[in-house]
Amino acid sequence: MPKFQVSLSYSSSKLTSLCHILSVNPFWTRILYFVFLSLLGFWGLNVLEPRTDSFKPRKFDLFFTSVSATTVSSMSTVEMEILSNPQLIIMTILMFIGGEVFTSMAGLFLSNFISEKNNVIDDGEIELGNPKPENLNPEQLAQNKGETFNNGEHLLYHSIMFLGFVILGYLLIVNILGSATVFLYISFVSSARSTLKSKGLNLFTFSFFTTISSFTNCGFIPTNENMVVFNKNSGLLLVIIALALLGNPLFPMCLRFSIWVMGKCASKVGDYCDYLLKNTREIGFHHLFTTRRSCCVVGTALVFVVVQAVLFFAMEWNSASLKELNPFERTIGVLFQSVNTSQAGETIVNLPAMSTVILVVITITMYFPPYTSIPFVKDEKKEQQNQEKREGKTAKELLSQLASICVFVFLICITERKNMKEDPFNFTPFNFLFEVVSAYGNVGYSLGYSCKLRLKDEANCVDKSYGFAGRWSDAGKTVLIVVMMLGRLKRYNMVWKFS
Repeated sequence: MPKFQVSLSYSSSKLTSLCHILSVNPFWTRILYFVFLSLLGFWGLNVLEPRTDSFKPRKFDLFFTSVSATTVSSMSTVEMEILSNPQLIIMTILMFIGGEVFTSMAGLFLSNFISEKNNVIDDGEIELGNPKPENLNPEQLAQNKGETFNNGEHLLYHSIMFLGFVILGYLLIVNILGSATVFLYISFVSSARSTLKSKGLNLFTFSFFTTISSFTNCGFIPTNENMVVFNKNSGLLLVIIALALLGNPLFPMCLRFSIWVMGKCASKVGDYCDYLLKNTREIGFHHLFTTRRSCCVVGTALVFVVVQAVLFFAMEWNSASLKELNPFERTIGVLFQSVNTSQAGETIVNLPAMSTVILVVITITMYFPPYTSIPFVKDEKKEQQNQEKREGKTAKELLSQLASICVFVFLICITERKNMKEDPFNFTPFNFLFEVVSAYGNVGYSLGYSCKLRLKDEANCVDKSYGFAGRWSDAGKTVLIVVMMLGRLKRYNMVWKFS
């Protein structure tokens, strides 16, 4: 039966047009969102003064840093310790509102708002494509005029709203508890506290910054050495491991479990919880999986971690990065490194000093997108195909992920051709590939730059703790900005199939 909804008094044609634009393509909606946040973040970072008066980062590098925080990529062209406490707070906000959990929650509320407005009529004017009121008989008109939605639409609308609030609660609880745990750990562990004090970092800011960076799988840490200076603080590493997992591979399972618990404990929302759990596929929310697929995602993440851990144990157990640690600390460090390779991108080792085999494995792991799942059960492959159809993923896209990575590496080789000629041991094709894959996967690993590898020994060459991209030309950095943006939105235009 045809249905239409009475409009709110403040509805207008401009609002309807905006809703229509936003509902056409979520890719463009999000890319505008990330561009706006990046520009806003750049303005904030540029206005605020750095910690040191002797050196102020270039404006382009501040914009690069803003994009990197907004897209949760943690690619760096400036040293973290030159940023002041207010600048670190700006970056914390960018990572929080640019993270996938927050943007997915905001997307739910926006889609519900658009859905409501698209079903609105105002003083006899109804949505394009719906029958005019005069074409309805009096009984239908009277019935529809007294209803906002029919029962199915009402349940769907409020269930999605409820899902958004569940995600909001999950987001706040995990980040608040995580920040409190990091704060208490550093407060009571003298070695961690002295490290923070020696670097002049605010404990409160460090706790929230590190927690949000780990949960959003960004990878920024306020220290120049990332987590290397905390490699003996196993408790802190375990907290960060938990945050990185809760923000990515465990999120769908935790979300489903949270809905189930609330359905059992709160009878008022029982109908919404049942609807969400029983109609997961119909709702089509990217992070709400069936129990079967949630287990497959977690199982796949576990396989990746185990494979990397075995290789680390076999090839890097006695490496220079781990030799000063005791067996327990080495084990936790290897676990931390294995989890972060495909998640947050934080590190306790010197990546350039690692074996080539490990670097290749890291590159391959960064290549896989979030929620990659091996079909452990019979119907998993069919479920993945259905999910791809709901998200609009088809094999007819112009660029596959691998092809786009090759194009970006080619472009960077062009922009950095002069450096490749003058400094061939630092500017190698593999280093470019590693940097591009890391940026596209929003991981943040980098092989850095070494003055010792230069052919020409220059007295003014000083090793810095920022990434390899910090030595690139502005044209090369611009290409990497595009890579980070498209990598953050790759699920909207790329095909992922595990055959």
